[in-house]
Amino acid sequence: MEPEASATAREVVEAFIARGSTAATAESLTAGLVVAGLADIPGASAMLRGGVVSYASGVKADVLGVSRDLLAEAGSVDAEVARQMADGARRVCGADYAVATTGAAGPEPHDGKPVGTVFVAVSGPRGTTVEGYAFDGDRQAIRAAATQAAFARLLASFRADGKNWE
Repeated sequence: MEPEASATAREVVEAFIARGSTAATAESLTAGLVVAGLADIPGASAMLRGGVVSYASGVKADVLGVSRDLLAEAGSVDAEVARQMADGARRVCGADYAVATTGAAGPEPHDGKPVGTVFVAVSGPRGTTVEGYAFDGDRQAIRAAATQAAFARLLASFRADGKNWE
């Protein structure tokens, strides 16, 4: 894991532990990099509920509850798909928060979306937010950037919520 991603993952784990909150992941293009990055941090078991690697659309629909109609119409690289993935992971894993990643890492476009298109969603007690990104680089660089974005968005959403939801 890149040093910046590792530092942000550590911040996520420490913040969640300090507040007694839990997190989960739903990953497509990152294929487990986000959950592994969190699990690499000592003490993560106190906050990490689990993760779903939903590389295939069928897993997105069957496990996470993403709308099959949406997947058929928009494809898997879509902001609303990311939103539904995050909501599904939060529900399935019984977590306070969940972060989801979906996108086109390349080398070819995916579902008509250009390489580097990524969506990161965070579901929490106060709702779900989605951010879109256009990353440059090869497949490895795009997946690393998406992982870092997932850590950063999860931490930002968590901090923005404060303790108001408890």
